Amino acid sequence: MPFFERPPLDSLAPAKDRWTPIYVERGRLEVDDASVKWINCDGLIVGLPIATISALILGPGTTITHAAVKTCAQSNCPIFWMGEDGMRFYAFGITPNHDNSMARIHATAWGTSRQKNEIARRMFLKRFPEANVHGISITQLRGMEGRRVKQVYAEFGQKYGVTWKGRDYKTNNWNLADGINRALSTANASLYALTAAVTCSMGFIPQLGFVHQAGTLPFVYDVSDLYKKETSWDAAFEAISIDSKADSKLVLKILKRKIEEARLLKLMPLDLKKLFDDLPGRAPKEVSDHPLQPKTGE
Repeated sequence: MPFFERPPLDSLAPAKDRWTPIYVERGRLEVDDASVKWINCDGLIVGLPIATISALILGPGTTITHAAVKTCAQSNCPIFWMGEDGMRFYAFGITPNHDNSMARIHATAWGTSRQKNEIARRMFLKRFPEANVHGISITQLRGMEGRRVKQVYAEFGQKYGVTWKGRDYKTNNWNLADGINRALSTANASLYALTAAVTCSMGFIPQLGFVHQAGTLPFVYDVSDLYKKETSWDAAFEAISIDSKADSKLVLKILKRKIEEARLLKLMPLDLKKLFDDLPGRAPKEVSDHPLQPKTGE
């Protein structure tokens, strides 16, 4: 008997065609008539389209039944646990895949010096296309990135009229950070959840980063960085320009709009494919953007 039953592959939407994540808090998730239902603290019941959303994000005060977790796994919908105000990204549930080809490509690239450096350079050029990265090491790229990121923050502050004193926050006391730093942390954490949903559903290994090394999800941080300027950073500064004490709801509402405007769920699988295409020392090979699509002959 299989570990768990899965719907036919063709019935599951690929990552690029799924909706943006759904965030819930202070309620219960359970299964009724084979579908996942959300019951909030006031007793309101809402059916969730698990097979067509990119991720289910659980906030504080949420409980979920075993049956609901099983249904999400069958539909290839990752589950993520986040902290209050969206400022902590605690954990995510593993996404089932039908083959390990992408994981093997990822691991080989990470373990091969030339390929690892090439992917790090491609990531940098995706963000700063005018840069000259020929012969630049990953350590040097990190230094270049730091200087350019400071410049981008300053430009956002000027654009939105938000006072910017630098990226400064303490993970053990969010209240010590100013409004813009809290907004950035909120938006970034949500972007990490979305990125983890796409990368894991495609079969990548979140622990193997090419630019980032620390933390539990270095590759998720790598990929998220490619889109922060257009999504989480822009959303945070816009929210603070509207309300200097903007709460997480406003930040996430604007972030959702930015993600949709950037068509991120369609763009990210294509960009990931390009990152791993035609690497030095590896024959060209198609990288599927379907979360469960097995490769012929593997």
